[in-house]
Amino acid sequence: MGGHTSRQVLRLCEAAGLGGADSADYARTLLAALGPAAERPLALPPSADCFLSDDHTPVEFSLSFVPGAAPTLRVLLEPGFGADGLAANGRSGLRAVRAMARRWGFGTRRLDELEDLFFPPAPEGPLALWCALELLPGGVPKVKVYLNPAAAGQERSADTVREALHRLGHRQAFAALPEGDRHLFFALDLGAWEKPRAKVYLTHRNLSATAAAGLSRMDGGPTRSEVERFFRTAAGHGTAAGTGGRDSPAGTGPSLHRRPGITCHAFTETGSARPSGFTLHIPVRDYARHDGEALDRAVAVLRRHGMDPAPLVRALSAVTARRPEDGVGLIAYLALVHQQGRPPRITAYVSSEAYAVRPPAAEVRVPAGAAL
Repeated sequence: MGGHTSRQVLRLCEAAGLGGADSADYARTLLAALGPAAERPLALPPSADCFLSDDHTPVEFSLSFVPGAAPTLRVLLEPGFGADGLAANGRSGLRAVRAMARRWGFGTRRLDELEDLFFPPAPEGPLALWCALELLPGGVPKVKVYLNPAAAGQERSADTVREALHRLGHRQAFAALPEGDRHLFFALDLGAWEKPRAKVYLTHRNLSATAAAGLSRMDGGPTRSEVERFFRTAAGHGTAAGTGGRDSPAGTGPSLHRRPGITCHAFTETGSARPSGFTLHIPVRDYARHDGEALDRAVAVLRRHGMDPAPLVRALSAVTARRPEDGVGLIAYLALVHQQGRPPRITAYVSSEAYAVRPPAAEVRVPAGAAL
């Protein structure tokens, strides 16, 4: 698995405009972070279930686009993948992040302050720790960690998120969050971030474009019309390819009833109760018949926001030789990102497909057990 994903990283780095030395360094970093799991032959099934991807590959890629610049390539991975149980998975993940901190000279104080909340002796849930690396020129990435609010039990996830925000100084932040069905992730920026964020991810079942437009709580965030346009284009609602919608009970238009939408609410200023960032994630793979449709929607979204879609097309070719029409899930999510002080971004999430390619669907269906 390590050879497969490291080759993908090398080709993706080239597609994103990173130099050869940086590309090779980042490929080695990925192999080291995956540990023993990198040596497992792909002829064998995954050594454990991985919530990070539909085929249980513990790696996912993404490209973050802004107008007039090359996209930023990111790698999300589960460094404890294959460990004997969730507790060992979490310990392995913490060791990997702390090794990165020593290597690149950043602190882990914010993560250390939350360790007892997210790493109990007998954790529950589908994950312990994920780590995301933004691959920048110069060989030193920006680092993020993703933690499980349900580690001490799903019924305690809201209390866990509230306490984590409070410990980090965001004492009014929890009350600013919109209503959601589930606290999915709690994420932290570590290292050289101008304004490190604490981020809360929520799921929203049966989400419609109209409802999604009312979920941002940040000042100066996206307009309702911008959110609705993005939602409808990414989900395929109102287009000939839009087979995935169902009318919502509130009569607000087609909804995401197969796999939920996700919002992310980012907090940077401890003196403010309101988030400084908002992201809407659409699980495009469950509302498209194949990746050709998903790519068409991604291209339309990027062009509408003044962004060049060519790097995404190159990235898909860097990950796989298959045609987009021959499967669905290569483009997993499309996201609209707003952060105060920065231009709006579009992020496309790209699956590694190390273990399996999900076949195209005659009708849009979610695979059993894959819903969040």
